[in-house]
Amino acid sequence: MTDDAKNSTGIDYRTCRYGASRLRFRGPRRALDGPYVAALGGSETFGKFVDRPFPDLLEDILEEPVANFGVMQAGLTSILDDPDILDLASRARFTIIQVLGAQNMSNRFYSVHPRRNDRFLKASPSLQHLYPKLDFTEFNFTGHLVKTLEAEGGRAFTELVSELKLAWVYRMKSVLDSIRGETLLLWMSERRPEDTTDTTSDADPLFVDRDMLEELLPHAAGLIEAVPSPGARSEGLDTRRFAPGEEAAAQALPGPRFHAEVADALADVIGRPDASRRATSTPLVWTQAASGAA
Repeated sequence: MTDDAKNSTGIDYRTCRYGASRLRFRGPRRALDGPYVAALGGSETFGKFVDRPFPDLLEDILEEPVANFGVMQAGLTSILDDPDILDLASRARFTIIQVLGAQNMSNRFYSVHPRRNDRFLKASPSLQHLYPKLDFTEFNFTGHLVKTLEAEGGRAFTELVSELKLAWVYRMKSVLDSIRGETLLLWMSERRPEDTTDTTSDADPLFVDRDMLEELLPHAAGLIEAVPSPGARSEGLDTRRFAPGEEAAAQALPGPRFHAEVADALADVIGRPDASRRATSTPLVWTQAASGAA
């Protein structure tokens, strides 16, 4: 089923569904009856505010279908709770998995909406015990929640971040191990994985760091570290298409140049004959990607 979603920005997102999944992905829907590449991810993979996100550009380079399984505001909860999408990813020749933030997933401290993972649903007794003075009914989004908890300071926030990191690694391993084919992790961020990551002021993916990625490498074929080039970093808002009032949201997401750089980096790795080497040797780690680093 396809939903033509053209709006005042002029972009037709053409959201669609695959199989029995309740998630809506960026279309047009691809035919998956032959070889294809799958791209799992969140808002960056979906490609909000750009005409052609990196899965579309990658499809042009590889000359084979690339199914965009990116979902706006997705976290690991939506991916793990959707067996249909994991099954479709398992059938792909290669699956790209965008590294998502650790805040948008259910954990022992709070639960999130099963599809819109940025929506905060409920605090657990453990979180209420850590912050007895807070009224959690005032929160609707995980971003607002974690910023408020950080502002409270103290050991409670440190304990929360530690739990999010542990849960994230465990669930990422579950995602990777659930996919039978080759998987490639995609780090798509303004910062490097080794940069500071324990505060909400850091760039997405929130709270994810180098040590966490290292734990995942034995479970994947490799890792692409894509950080925007100086040209992509300075790309103006005039390269994105957004409605009035969406300027801040558009600025926070990648522009067309960064998407093109990511597609080029992915094509270089996926097209290599030694890219499929999970079972035989150590994973590939490519840092040249969009930044031009060797």
